[in-house]
Amino acid sequence: MINKLRIVIADDERPARLFLKNILQDFEDVEIVGEAENGAEAIEIIKEIKPDLALLDLQMPEATGIDVVKILRKSQLPLVAFVTAYDEYAVQAFELGAVDYLLKPIEKARLRETLNRAHERLEQTDFRRTDAANLKAVVAAYEQPADKTFLERIPIRLPDEILLVPVSEIVSVTADGELMHITNLQNKKYTINFRLKDIETRLDPKKFVRLSRSALVNLEMIARIAPMPGGTYSVALKNGQEISSSRFQSRILREKLLKL
Repeated sequence: MINKLRIVIADDERPARLFLKNILQDFEDVEIVGEAENGAEAIEIIKEIKPDLALLDLQMPEATGIDVVKILRKSQLPLVAFVTAYDEYAVQAFELGAVDYLLKPIEKARLRETLNRAHERLEQTDFRRTDAANLKAVVAAYEQPADKTFLERIPIRLPDEILLVPVSEIVSVTADGELMHITNLQNKKYTINFRLKDIETRLDPKKFVRLSRSALVNLEMIARIAPMPGGTYSVALKNGQEISSSRFQSRILREKLLKL
């Protein structure tokens, strides 16, 4: 009898999840036991189902693949392989630790290697404690600033010109489907066709914080934060905007900003 590898897939893009599922279904030693469209869902599914392996997209709304690893306790962590578009720094970091990674578009032979590694690790005694410790260390290394550069201006294409909006003047960045709205201190709103999760990776995390699946704000532009029922917050910005934090992001907000 084949010892099947129990897998959870987490990716916010449905076509990417479907593509990965179709490949996995060709392998007889695999069972897909869960599917998440964001990091917050992935955390709950992993806690409940306790899979052998989690295939986590590195960039997801609400919580990234990195956040999933940070939030789960070592005893809750399965084996993890990060799925990512080309990210040289991520690849370097993961190669140094006991973490696997898959570059998009995923190749079947490369995925097979990942599954084989997972099988080998599951056969080792006390694999969970060792792998969880290594994974936490690699995540910490990945989050170090290193030489990573961030956007200083965002180009906005207008009918007859291209406007360069300084990132320091941006108050909020919000998503509406495939559109992204950038609002400045004078409450001027610019709309571009871009994904929020992609712009988030290019903004300095020390200067911008995610409040929900569809909103990022500039920390320097926060006027006040008011607690709301259910453990969430209402964040008032210096241009008069008010944005509510999701329950999940409120937990991260408390850890990052609201504790001495």
